[in-house]
Amino acid sequence: MEPRKSLDRDALCDIAFRVFAERGYDGASMDDVARAAGITKASIYHHVAGKEALLARGLDRALVALSAILEEPRANDGRAVDRLRHIVRRVAETTTQLLPELAVLFRVRGNSLTERDAIVRRRAFDDRIALLMSEAIAAGEVRTMVPPRLATRLLFGMSNSIVEWYKQDPLRDPAQVVNAVVALAFAGLDVVPDTSDIA
Repeated sequence: MEPRKSLDRDALCDIAFRVFAERGYDGASMDDVARAAGITKASIYHHVAGKEALLARGLDRALVALSAILEEPRANDGRAVDRLRHIVRRVAETTTQLLPELAVLFRVRGNSLTERDAIVRRRAFDDRIALLMSEAIAAGEVRTMVPPRLATRLLFGMSNSIVEWYKQDPLRDPAQVVNAVVALAFAGLDVVPDTSDIA
């Protein structure tokens, strides 16, 4: 079967990352990707050198999108806590928009040169956020007894968990998910005091 005319390298990457996100990168084969794309495995090699080339392309897509958030004006102007809030919102938005790519990125373990490169780039992103969290704490804009790096990991752990349960469908509004992440991160749970012992 010949590749469809509309199937270019980016379209193939889209399909491959949906397969990788569902089966895991290590568990997915090029046969799985070819089947999902509706082409032969041999046809894939007309577009890319192999499975790791697809991985590198998709991970780069995710990392470029995350890095671009840090260059946005609202990520660089104003109070540290407001910049942090903007970044958290945009990361959550980006996660719902690039769900397969971010799902695979969050699961890489450094088993290949491509994965190790992705981890280095992701750590650089995390380091920038940890510095911003430290700035917000030092300015008295955030009150926490948790060290900045741990606070950052917990904060983005909540946002990153979107890839484990969120599915893009017309019944689930991505804006609602994003707003919930920001609300919980910056307002917390409004816990009602226990009054059961009050006479």
